[in-house]
Amino acid sequence: MSQSILIADDDPMIRNLLRIMLETADYNVIEAQDGQDALTKITTANPDLMILNIMMPKMDGLTVCKTVRSQEETALLPILMLSGQAHLMAVNRGLLAGANRYITKPMTRDVLLRNLREVLDTPSANSYPN
Repeated sequence: MSQSILIADDDPMIRNLLRIMLETADYNVIEAQDGQDALTKITTANPDLMILNIMMPKMDGLTVCKTVRSQEETALLPILMLSGQAHLMAVNRGLLAGANRYITKPMTRDVLLRNLREVLDTPSANSYPN
């Protein structure tokens, strides 16, 4: 059975690109168009991992990440932050919000899949205190 990945990004072209990258690697993909949509889909779809953009309407990715980490039923969900913000302060904010990894755009398929597999294969990396 394939693992499921929730992509939360407000840009449909980015979601489509990520979906193609992930589906060709045999992952099931669920898409969310903003932070609020992502929180709803987490509870209904129960994904194995979430790829989360930072800058989104309605609710930004940092708030989504903190919300996911604060809820007992989702606190251990692996999260990859994917953002065009590459400066050290942005990376630190993403990791402090609870992301397992922070990847900057643009990235290659290999970088995305390597980080995704490492996070999914490392149970200790999925342990964040509430």
